[in-house]
Amino acid sequence: MRPNDRRPPKIPRSALADTLMERLTTAYAAAADPERAAAMAAYMKDVAPFLGLRTPLRRELSKAVTGGTAEPAETDVRALVLRCWELPEREYHYFAVDYLRRHVRVCSSGFLPVLRRLIVTVPWWDTVDLLAAHAAGPLVAADPELAEVMDEWIGDEDLWLARTALLHQLRYKSATDTGRLFAYCRRQSADPDFFIRKAIGWALREYAKTDPEAVRAFVEAQRDSLSPLSVREALKNL
Repeated sequence: MRPNDRRPPKIPRSALADTLMERLTTAYAAAADPERAAAMAAYMKDVAPFLGLRTPLRRELSKAVTGGTAEPAETDVRALVLRCWELPEREYHYFAVDYLRRHVRVCSSGFLPVLRRLIVTVPWWDTVDLLAAHAAGPLVAADPELAEVMDEWIGDEDLWLARTALLHQLRYKSATDTGRLFAYCRRQSADPDFFIRKAIGWALREYAKTDPEAVRAFVEAQRDSLSPLSVREALKNL
C-alpha cells in the first residue's frame, strides 16, 4: 500500500497475534470492573466503552500477556493492532498503542496506512497523541520521505490527522524540521478547533525546550494570527 493510502488495511495472518489476542482478551475480561468502566467512559466523553481497568493494573496485565513471547515482525504488529482496534473497549486500543510504541522500530514506511487507520478510527486525544509522538514521529524519522505525507495530513479535513502532523515532531528536539513545524502552525492558526489550537501551542512549547528564542520570535511574528490558547501554551515555560 502507498504511504497515504486511504483504503482500510487488511489484517494479515499472525500466529503471534493469535497468541497475544487470546491471552489479552482472557486477562482483561477477567479483571473488568463495570462500575469503574462507566466512570472512565464518561471521563473520556463516551468516545468508547471501557472495561474499567486502572492503569497500573492494565500495565501489569499487559506485561503478563506479552511475557515470554517472541520479538514481533512488522506483520505481527500490523495484525495485533488492527485486531485490537476491532474490539470496542478502549483498554484494547491502549494495549495496541503500547505494543506499537515498543516495537515501532520493526515497522517500515508501509506501516503508515495502518497508523492512519488507528488515528481516524474511534479518535480521541488519549490514543492519537501517543500515536503521533511515538509512532508517526519514529516512522518519519526513519524515512524522511514520509514527511511529504505529513504535508498532506496537516491540511486534511480530519482534525486528528492534522493534529498528528502538528505533533509528530514532539520528541525530535534538535532534529526538528523547524521550517515544517512553523509552516504547519501557520497553516492551522485560523482553525477554531480546540484540539488544533492546543496542538499548535504544545508543539511550539516542546520545541522551545530546544530553541526558546526561535519559538519566541515565531510567536511574536504570528501573534495576530495565532489563537490566545496557542500563544499561551507556546510561551508557558518561557
